[in-house]
Amino acid sequence: MTLSRRTFLAGLPAAVGGLGLMQAAPALFAASVAKKTPAPVSARTVALLRDAAPLSPLEEARRLAHLVERYPLAEDRYLEGGAVGELEKSMAALLGKPDAAFMPTGTLANQLALRLLCGDNRHALAQHDSHVYLDESDASQTLSGINLVPLSAGKAIPDMDELKAAIDEAESSHAPLKVGAISIESPVRRHHGASVPFDQLEGIAALARQHRIGMHWDGARAMLLYGTPGFDLKRTSALFDTVYVSLYKYLGAPYGAILAGSGEMVARARALRHLFGGQIMSGWQAALPVLDTLPGFAERFIKARERGEQLLTALQAAGGFRLQRIPHASNICQVYIAPERLVGLEQRLAAADIRVHLEDGYMPFFINESILRRPVHELLRAFIG
Repeated sequence: MTLSRRTFLAGLPAAVGGLGLMQAAPALFAASVAKKTPAPVSARTVALLRDAAPLSPLEEARRLAHLVERYPLAEDRYLEGGAVGELEKSMAALLGKPDAAFMPTGTLANQLALRLLCGDNRHALAQHDSHVYLDESDASQTLSGINLVPLSAGKAIPDMDELKAAIDEAESSHAPLKVGAISIESPVRRHHGASVPFDQLEGIAALARQHRIGMHWDGARAMLLYGTPGFDLKRTSALFDTVYVSLYKYLGAPYGAILAGSGEMVARARALRHLFGGQIMSGWQAALPVLDTLPGFAERFIKARERGEQLLTALQAAGGFRLQRIPHASNICQVYIAPERLVGLEQRLAAADIRVHLEDGYMPFFINESILRRPVHELLRAFIG
């Protein structure tokens, strides 16, 4: 359409109306947010509905400002130096690996690990119910040409016979294939945090070595296994060539992941990170909160587990709360609540600033550090009235 004085003037009322709408937009947005924003989280809030207590955007910003004052040399440049460099050293030492690289997302960490481990042998095995297979949008196939073979559908623990059969089928066919990598997620998100026992992991690692197959641990929630029988982070990490740990699920970061492994492997991962579009300008905003959280985390989480178990035991003893334990659990227990116990429960918990997810008499009970904020008897009183 040709713009003339007449058409310009004809359009003014609509434009003015649009301007009025734009001027009103902040107020409309504020009203919309006010309706959706939950009550603010306080230092007393106990949130038993995920792997860590939630923080509002304002609280995250305040915490970051405080940390920047404590760590004045935090700034990195394209993920080199500053807080990112310190975090990489700390996480490498924690996992017992020579080096570690910061990644913006866990999906990127998984994808780079599989690509590097497979090399030219683009055939990899993974649990069917894992994040790598079900939640990463065929990234391995699309971006790296890796044929990802899913095993043990419906199970957290991969079946050894299935693994052996998958390797034999690949290597012994009339057109043999070399398996490049085995990816193991543990704990498994889709199985309420069930983990793969160490002796099972040892068997898988021995099988992988026998066939010269790389091993990757999707250990996004690995540190939630602190305090479980026999768990040792370094000992488990040693079974794998590459290890991914999430930074935001329970370590306080707003985003990010760590990928650890040999010096050569991590150097190649840093180069690939740029190729995959993950070379962001700075990562100190994610690194600082984790550096602040890591000291003493294992000890605090073990205490949180003890307190969580005390509360679960007390709930079961009170009657009307049935516990269904997850095999080889990390930090989640399934709790079924009798109808008589549901009466007034939501109101009591809200009044006590205890946050849970209740649905049809079922509550997934997440153990996290927030449970240390209040004594068990106080929490129990809110649950049972």
